Amino acid sequence: MKAMGLSDLRLVAPERYPVKEDQWMATNAVDVLHAAKVHATLGEAINDCVAAFALSARPREWSPQVLDVRTAAARAVEMNDKVAFVFGNEAAGLTNDEMFACQYLVHIPANPEFSSLNLAQAVQVVAYELRMCVDVAMPFARVEKRATVEDLEGLYAHFEEAAMKSGFMAPNSRLRERWRRLFSRVPAFEREEVNILRGLLKALMTRPHGKHEPRE
Repeated sequence: MKAMGLSDLRLVAPERYPVKEDQWMATNAVDVLHAAKVHATLGEAINDCVAAFALSARPREWSPQVLDVRTAAARAVEMNDKVAFVFGNEAAGLTNDEMFACQYLVHIPANPEFSSLNLAQAVQVVAYELRMCVDVAMPFARVEKRATVEDLEGLYAHFEEAAMKSGFMAPNSRLRERWRRLFSRVPAFEREEVNILRGLLKALMTRPHGKHEPRE
């Protein structure tokens, strides 16, 4: 949970809690464990949530609305409010009453011939899908400023200036439209990337170079 940015752990009628093994099993996540709330019933645990998603391999005809885990994560994030993902115990899973206390049934697509996941694995898959819906950027990725329309227009003008001065482009050439089409294939330019290209153009324009045959 902590690795995926989740912290609200709620336990329903645990057989044993706390136990001494908790401390060493929750390596560097003892704060999440210590903040966990213990409830007598599932209803008590989820009564402040706007929706509850039950994880179960129960057949579809005996269930609430069924969603795959990725769709369920997206639905939960779209609600922009407190929601619960409910997991049964390792041995028996959720009871019928517990499942029907939730509004959605969630399944994790797996090999139908071997679909067994233990509780920890199921929780991790759900936590990961929630994380990806909230923040698709990798935690180590730099967040750079996006290039504006003004930045891109400056780049296009710089290309045109360089192409004209070098003799690479004829005055009535359609290269203007072609490089716009080329750069439009990039989903989102960063401002730094535009500056790198313009820096390269500037450096090339200050050096002596031969003339090229104009391109139409």
